[in-house]
Amino acid sequence: MIRRALFCLATLGLAACASQPREPSPPPSATPATTTTPAEASVEAVRGPVDLTRVPFTEARAAFVRDTAAKYAIDAAYVDGVLAQAQYRGDVVELMSRPAERVKPWNEYRARMLTDARIAAGRAFFAEHRDALRREEERYGVPAEIITAIVGVETSYGGFTGKHRVLDALYTLAFFYPRSGDPARAAYEQKRENFFRDELAQLFALCREENLDILAVTGSYAGAMGMAQFMPSSYRELAVDGDGDGRRDLFNDYDDIFASVANYFVRKGGERGGWVRGGAVAARAELLPGHEEFNPDDWLPTYTLDDLAARGYRPLEAVPADATATPVTLQASDGKQYWLGFRNYYAITRYNNSKMYAMAVYQLSQAILGRELPPA
Repeated sequence: MIRRALFCLATLGLAACASQPREPSPPPSATPATTTTPAEASVEAVRGPVDLTRVPFTEARAAFVRDTAAKYAIDAAYVDGVLAQAQYRGDVVELMSRPAERVKPWNEYRARMLTDARIAAGRAFFAEHRDALRREEERYGVPAEIITAIVGVETSYGGFTGKHRVLDALYTLAFFYPRSGDPARAAYEQKRENFFRDELAQLFALCREENLDILAVTGSYAGAMGMAQFMPSSYRELAVDGDGDGRRDLFNDYDDIFASVANYFVRKGGERGGWVRGGAVAARAELLPGHEEFNPDDWLPTYTLDDLAARGYRPLEAVPADATATPVTLQASDGKQYWLGFRNYYAITRYNNSKMYAMAVYQLSQAILGRELPPA
């Protein structure tokens, strides 16, 4: 891989390799998203100080080359040469500025995510891969229908894994993450740019480790890859060789894909929110009259049923008496819906930091099993 890249650089000429790409015009400030429901507002608080000093592109790029080369023992000239072939993508900035989870109410979001076609395809996919899915369920404790639903929500069961070159997507978000101009979001937006810059660096390490062509790998506008849409860091840390062939192929190998999704759920949440074998995901609830809606500052399922009852929340179905949960509010077509999200619900949010996403995955898994869903 490195030899191939160096050969390409040599054919372009040393002067071209050494030159710095011109900084693209700064993207316009992101259009502010429409007002969201409290349940879907970002509650992942930025903890600790964040340096908001804007570093010129050429300086940031040079630091990235130096730091990536040192951290992952990759030749700096190779990193520089690959970046010289990366392209700024305005469509990535636009898509990142207006993710669907933030601008749609639950009833519209669910209608898009849980179509009849997606449910039917999920049942067919489940039937086709039942043995492999059940094998990973037995190994990790994550239900086969949840693994199936993740693949269905992320890529329509592998039908669409993303058309963006991952290098370009991460390059754009690493150096030109969209800014809303809202001072209250400045630290969060800087933190996100830092996150994507680290993911770009990890892409270099991943492609070397898994023998992937960094100039050819495609994925989502956020840089997620494969049938289950793993970011480079998650691919490196959490992907599993499910069939023991010595590779971790999240693009084509179903054993690796299913095992990696299950391993992600078990390990990603850590002690605070990893998947609990046999645990509940979510339950419908009601908010009794005279009580105000409760939207915690974080989404951790740390409230006992007694805590929630004191706040007016009563489950509408049987739940374990010792369960802990977090209240979930969703804007449905006929008003607000109230749910209790348990630890396994929180575990799904570790895959995508959205309560609506987690609910869509859960309800799709139930629909795949043929269970009736509540109205949206």
